[in-house]
Amino acid sequence: MQDVREALMQGRNSAGKLVQRPLSPHLQVYKPQISSALSIFHRITGVALSFGAVLLALWLAAAATSPHAFAVAQSLVDSILGMIILFGFTLALFYHFCNGIRHLLWDAGYGFDLPTMYRTGYAVLAASAGLTVLFWIIGLVIL
Repeated sequence: MQDVREALMQGRNSAGKLVQRPLSPHLQVYKPQISSALSIFHRITGVALSFGAVLLALWLAAAATSPHAFAVAQSLVDSILGMIILFGFTLALFYHFCNGIRHLLWDAGYGFDLPTMYRTGYAVLAASAGLTVLFWIIGLVIL
């Protein structure tokens, strides 16, 4: 049985010469790692934040429309489902922010060695959770 990591395809280089190029391996070849998981989650949170921005725009439009429209929108936000969505939006926002800082450090050339990648990955997760909880404590208890 042929090892899928050694699968090759024939192609041509820019000079037209026939070359063997490796096929991109399937996901089954890769072992789950924190870096790949955080990268995928970064993309997912980016999409989630786009949907959250649309919800924010709808809430603002309701506020600008009439007191009744705002009351309806606010009652949806104040519901259990609304709070869960807001919590998820806040978590996605802080995760995307913290992981974005990690990416900025990578762009500057720092943190590519494996121990640092793992440390910063776990730091992103801890900071995201901590900032989310802190934000909600401030929002619900203090304000």
